[in-house]
Amino acid sequence: MSSFERTLQSARSTMMFSEVVKLAIDSFRASKVRFLLTMLGMIIGSASIILVYTLGLTGKEYALNLISSIGPNMIEMQYNGGSVVGPDNTTTPDFMTREDEAVVREQVPGIIASSPMLEDHDNVSMGGGITKNTMILGVSPQYRIVRNLAVTAGRFFDDQDAITHAKVAVMVEPFARALFGSSTAAVGRTISMHGIPFTIIGVFKMRIDTFGQSEVSDQTVLIPYPVARYFTGTDTVKEIFFSMKNTSDVTPASEEILRIIKNRHYKNSVYTAFTMQQVLSVMAQIANMLTIVLTLAAAITLIVSGVGIMNSMLANVQARLREIGIRKALGATSHEIRLQFLTEAVFLSLSGGLIGTLLGLAIPLAVRLLTPFQIPISPWSAVVALGTSMLVGILFGTLPANRAARLDPVQTLKYE
Repeated sequence: MSSFERTLQSARSTMMFSEVVKLAIDSFRASKVRFLLTMLGMIIGSASIILVYTLGLTGKEYALNLISSIGPNMIEMQYNGGSVVGPDNTTTPDFMTREDEAVVREQVPGIIASSPMLEDHDNVSMGGGITKNTMILGVSPQYRIVRNLAVTAGRFFDDQDAITHAKVAVMVEPFARALFGSSTAAVGRTISMHGIPFTIIGVFKMRIDTFGQSEVSDQTVLIPYPVARYFTGTDTVKEIFFSMKNTSDVTPASEEILRIIKNRHYKNSVYTAFTMQQVLSVMAQIANMLTIVLTLAAAITLIVSGVGIMNSMLANVQARLREIGIRKALGATSHEIRLQFLTEAVFLSLSGGLIGTLLGLAIPLAVRLLTPFQIPISPWSAVVALGTSMLVGILFGTLPANRAARLDPVQTLKYE
């Protein structure tokens, strides 16, 4: 049975939706090339939405993993201000102490490592009469765990070195290269700090670039905390680092640690608990917003394709004026005519959206299967692509459908 005969037969009674779909398929078969070219824009647009969304998720995952490698379970307690007034009106900063660290470790469960930090500076000879201002950090052996440091040569000092007050040091990699030419050449060498010789037993580096957000600079030397106390003449510390066993415990533990330390000091003293969770949360929000913006930009392609669908359907209406007139003359209502052409527009856009979605999902899936890269794939991207395709079909198919529904059957039957 031809398309025209089916149209004639279906027009004699109220049309079922299944008949409308059959007519849409027949219309598609009758003009395959035109509809395929029109559908091409929907395919490209839908695939673009999937790929852009996937790229956004990949970038977000990469950025968060990069930041997490600094130390996602770390809590950094900082002294920010406040002082103690003595009997002669002298003011003394209300720094934290090793006792604060011990009390926190006793009262807060889940802490696997902690380290105080004393900061000092001295000029270290580079040879040839050149000296470098060196940052000396007095830390505990667990600082390596808390700060997620990578030892590239030698070893990190241990508890025995701290107990015996060994004059040993661990040097940051750029400083070791500047002084001795390489990391391995630095191990076993001696440098003088505050007139005391220290043996370099190891070289370390941050696992990723912290972009200046770490206390470690390119001229940093780490020494055991008990030895650093002799340089500063005090047991107080400005910063204490803690590392939690589980990432989920970081936020509640930071609040509890802050409460404990505040209760052990004067009310006017100010302390803050800094965690990487705050940075990760902000980065996740920024990445999500960028992904949404990029996805919306990709959706513009679908809008352009929608204009193509509208033009194609308007041409389709014009080419089928006589068919529309016959259907109306045989009893088809304006609602049925409108539904028929709107269904064709949605069928066209949704078919292109489905093909584009499958193509967009196939590319990252192929990358995951054929390469070691585990690219994240979100089912929501497919939902967005298909939903947008259907919406475009409805919006841009409404005008041609309304135009077909308003046609006068007498005038259309006269059309040649």
